[in-house]
Amino acid sequence: MNDFNQFFNPEFWQKIFELNESPLRIVIAILDILIVSYFLYHAIRFVQGTKLVTLVRGVIIFIFIRIIAGLIGLTTVEWLLNQVITYGVIAGVIIFQPEIRRALEGLGRTTTLFTPTKKGSIDGHIAAYEKSFAYMSERKIGALIAIEQAQNLNEFVSTGIPLDADISSELIINIFIPNTPLHDGAVIVQGNKIAVTSAYLPLTEKSGISKQFGTRHRAAIGLSEVSDALILVVSEETGGISIAHNGEFFADISKDKFHDILTALLTPKVQKVTKPSKWHKRKKAEEEKNGK
Repeated sequence: MNDFNQFFNPEFWQKIFELNESPLRIVIAILDILIVSYFLYHAIRFVQGTKLVTLVRGVIIFIFIRIIAGLIGLTTVEWLLNQVITYGVIAGVIIFQPEIRRALEGLGRTTTLFTPTKKGSIDGHIAAYEKSFAYMSERKIGALIAIEQAQNLNEFVSTGIPLDADISSELIINIFIPNTPLHDGAVIVQGNKIAVTSAYLPLTEKSGISKQFGTRHRAAIGLSEVSDALILVVSEETGGISIAHNGEFFADISKDKFHDILTALLTPKVQKVTKPSKWHKRKKAEEEKNGK
């Protein structure tokens, strides 16, 4: 309790920036403030566009009232607000458990240090995605595919119908043909297999999404917020192709950009440098010619 109250004590801030303090102490204090500012900035970005914004505004107003009460000397009000703050932290953890979990999952997917990278017939998979999505886009066949990356999607795999089939454009198209038993829901790809179909994905809670995007797009964004999966979408209304990854959403992209994103995110780095470019071949030929 005393640790929290010291932030409202002017003497606490005065001690931090006293001129007689050592330069090292001042540097540490500035670093401390910068770290806190960094986390506050990302916390604000995390709640931006969600229903939590209104609650955050209420908390800010509450803290402002607490500061004013302390400055004026409203002892009883200050004591009451301190009690609310003390036990409000516990209540906040319980109330905002889903949001806190999503934030921690987002932090966990920033690194692949403890998870292996899956390899497979990447070129064949990319070709299958491109061929099937081009077909479905032209005919406005809605589709939703989640491609597992470092973080496993077993939580969502359990909601679908097991398939365990090889990845092919023909199978992908067949799954999403309207009015078929498996077309509703998402396909989840694990490794070299289509693990399940008709799976349920979490919907995003962001309110700033355009009305033109339906449930498929909201599910794609929602999964990208809680995992590092690559999610591919075809709009049933417009036939537009979209991609969601790490909370970012690329809507109505061209076929060329679709290919570039798939190649960049699915192709292992070791495979990107195995084939020399035309520029390197031309340069090598010139060097050999000059050497002769």
